Amino acid sequence: MSPLRQLINFIARPYDFLDDCARSYGDIFTMKLMGFPHWVMLSDPQAIGEIFATDAKQFDAGKSNEYLKPVTGNHSLLLLDGERHKRERKMLMPAFHREKVKSYGEIICQVTEQLASTWQPQQPFLASKAMQEITLEVILHTVFGLSKGERYQEIKPLLANLWDLTGSPLRASLVYFPVLQQDWGAWSPWGKFVHQRQQVYDLLQAEIDQRRSQPEIKGNDVLSLMLLARDEDGQTMTDIELQDELITMLLAGYETTATALTWALYWIHKLPAVKEKLLQELDGQENDSEPLAIAGLPYLTAVCHETLRIYPLVPIPTPRTSRISVEIARQQFPPETTLVPCIYLVHHREDIYPEAKQFKPERFLERQFSPAEFMPFGGGNRRCLGYALAMLEMKLVLATIMSKYELTLASKKPEKPSRRGVTMAPDNGVKMIVTGERVREQKQTLLTVGKE
Repeated sequence: MSPLRQLINFIARPYDFLDDCARSYGDIFTMKLMGFPHWVMLSDPQAIGEIFATDAKQFDAGKSNEYLKPVTGNHSLLLLDGERHKRERKMLMPAFHREKVKSYGEIICQVTEQLASTWQPQQPFLASKAMQEITLEVILHTVFGLSKGERYQEIKPLLANLWDLTGSPLRASLVYFPVLQQDWGAWSPWGKFVHQRQQVYDLLQAEIDQRRSQPEIKGNDVLSLMLLARDEDGQTMTDIELQDELITMLLAGYETTATALTWALYWIHKLPAVKEKLLQELDGQENDSEPLAIAGLPYLTAVCHETLRIYPLVPIPTPRTSRISVEIARQQFPPETTLVPCIYLVHHREDIYPEAKQFKPERFLERQFSPAEFMPFGGGNRRCLGYALAMLEMKLVLATIMSKYELTLASKKPEKPSRRGVTMAPDNGVKMIVTGERVREQKQTLLTVGKE
């Protein structure tokens, strides 16, 4: 297959394409995508574990994400390597520390309750759009520290529209084909993206300027912590570094979490046994249970993990290019070899996940999987910094919705993964209907009467 055809297949049907390759070539094969270095794809957990454990200095990973530069800017953590990557990651880590993330629990529940209350009974709605509204509002609160005011009103629609511009396989091609990135004015696809991206940057700069001029006003958001961060030399992040990292967080935390939630709602309502078990677990909680207690529920956690396993949000993590000769899985790879642990293929190995094409949350209750067997957020020193926040948000949004509303799928047509930017989302957006509100006390009383 020509490199162009391989690239088109990887954009338009990545999961089917990867399945085809694995059937033909096994655990290791080279993929040649037009415009990219040759990718050595690996799906053997032992080999992937070796890559994650290898000294990060032996690999360059940021340059494999160069194609994202027009979207994230030059200073995104995704594009950095070496000491610069280490410095930036260290400065960002406090904002995503587990203890800090826990403080966002109440905000996530409140935002979900507020937006879900606007859903009209018996009126179909797209779960994908509803989840995007929730995750965007959560990001505005927790990352940008915005919940009201003129700047909040300006930036909210801009952020939502920015990623819609790459929200289909065809439009996603703008990211993968640099030749299509032509700014012919605001009427052209790429020109529209560039124009709206600059508007977002201008608003972010205005917010940064205001925060710097009023240091006495300390927020409980990620941006506030980023402004306070210092490296080993006592230097703060520059304005453009802050802007690029904020855009990266939006890219990594808005579309991805919304897509994961949409898939979860689809599977829960497609499989009655899964829904019943989840509701039983949620109904066993007190109405005033702390968000962290809810987030610790085992079956809820298993449902979230299985959602991220069966259709990972991205097929692959950041590719690693060897700086020197490296030995992986008893094979010697020369310098400049790009090694790619394949999330999707690992998650669909029958020897690790029997009946891998089936949605079975119980598998995560029956055994513990290693970081090289279950890796929805990547691994090693390139693991997603915001994974703890993403998992907390996913659990609390699902628990809040499932506890308060009766939902049903509006269509029995199966949803299939479709390219939306860099993520894989349900092709039809999962149309749902609110059939009523859940009142646990009444249901439990009716069950008792029925038994009598």
